[in-house]
Amino acid sequence: MLDEDTLDEVKPLLPSHYDELSEHKQEGIPLDPQFDLYLARSAAGQVIYVTLRERGALIGYLVSFVVPGMHYQGCLTSTTDIFYVTPDLRGLRGGSLLFDAWKKECARRGVKLMQIGIKTRHAKYAGPLLEAAGFNATELMFWQFLDKE
Repeated sequence: MLDEDTLDEVKPLLPSHYDELSEHKQEGIPLDPQFDLYLARSAAGQVIYVTLRERGALIGYLVSFVVPGMHYQGCLTSTTDIFYVTPDLRGLRGGSLLFDAWKKECARRGVKLMQIGIKTRHAKYAGPLLEAAGFNATELMFWQFLDKE
């Protein structure tokens, strides 16, 4: 469960995650999570929070939201918000362990559809990992930031 304590534990990893992966950073938009909203959704049972640890230390995480589909009310859907494994520990099955734990928790909750997005510039790394975990690529999203004024 994502709560004040687990949130405090993940906060030190967020700047590295932001520095490496954020498209927003490239546009000068600072990291500014709505932690109160994460906690409220978690308290409502709408968050899955999976951790990856080495000797008890947090080295990775996956956060997803669980709600009925907007277009398919009868389809409980888990959509990944973020996932991350510290760069120096990638390639050691950490990502697979995160996805396996997420899948297990989704099944326990009765989720029918699991969704996960990845940045296109990281698809060559994360894509094969997701395919090995049983996911199929179904959409490619394009982004455009509007002029900052």
